[in-house]
Amino acid sequence: MAILHKINSKAKTEINSGFGVNAADYGGRLINKDGQPNIEKKGVSFLEGISWYHTMLQLPRWKFFLTILSFYILINFVFAFVYIAIGIQHLVGMNPESWTEKFGEAYFFSAQTFTTVGYGRISPVGFAASAISSLEALMGLLSFALATGLFYGRFSKPTAYLRFSTNAVIAPFKDGLALMMRVAPFKNTTLVDAEAKVTAGLFIEENGKTTSRFFPLELEYDKVNALTLSWTLVHPITENSPFYKFTKEDYLNAKGEIIVYLKAFDDMFSNTVVARTSYTTKEIIVGAKFQMMYHRNTFNNKTTLDIGKLNSYSPVDIDYAFSVSQEQQAS
Repeated sequence: MAILHKINSKAKTEINSGFGVNAADYGGRLINKDGQPNIEKKGVSFLEGISWYHTMLQLPRWKFFLTILSFYILINFVFAFVYIAIGIQHLVGMNPESWTEKFGEAYFFSAQTFTTVGYGRISPVGFAASAISSLEALMGLLSFALATGLFYGRFSKPTAYLRFSTNAVIAPFKDGLALMMRVAPFKNTTLVDAEAKVTAGLFIEENGKTTSRFFPLELEYDKVNALTLSWTLVHPITENSPFYKFTKEDYLNAKGEIIVYLKAFDDMFSNTVVARTSYTTKEIIVGAKFQMMYHRNTFNNKTTLDIGKLNSYSPVDIDYAFSVSQEQQAS
């Protein structure tokens, strides 16, 4: 993909983006589609570089439950082998006829001890077995306390349940063109005082060196009182835009990324929630417009918001706009 050799000189640059200006140091995109920075940190150990609490809160639901279940099964396997190593004669009530039954009895005794259920059919005898079972009971109490805290943290964490369109579009807008992205809430939450900030990071060539420049993109509306339906973020391509007088080839050849930050107030949690995403220049559709996402439901007299149409768009002819831009550039 080619690097732009020119950019609109009237467009203001942003120096506090947090991403620097050395394009050669960037590996792929800056912000992933899920809003997480595309950053790998080195110089610290694996354990020191991970916040386990943040990791467990951010895990997908199925991975979180699988982690809890895997830990529960693994810890009982470990203690079952410990009990067998001590000797099953120290566990009164066990009558195994094979090694498999021996391990099964030890495993389920471990599970009962770990959960502090203690049915009573099998009980430890002797110092070693009693000490191990006491230690396991303590570990069980602490483990369930931690699991309870993680469950509460996941359910009580304020989250912006927002989805962004997969693509951004260059669409007709008033007498010109505009860069558009769409976002919509997908759960039964109420978000108010929503505010969006969009930044364009473009790679350009200056004095024979490839560098990155960040441009804050002015939006038609950067705030809405309530985010209950879809919100199309519209950046009019005016003479103050870095995309001013871009040709269709410029859009296709440009290398960079559109970074979107959005924050809103969740009145249920009385807290501010944030969401982020980005669009590479390959994810910008030139000559398209978004289709309507909501309509009136005459059956129950409500407004239906179809989340499945979040990225639905139709192609439109915008060649006339590029022709006008080239005429203006020639004049």
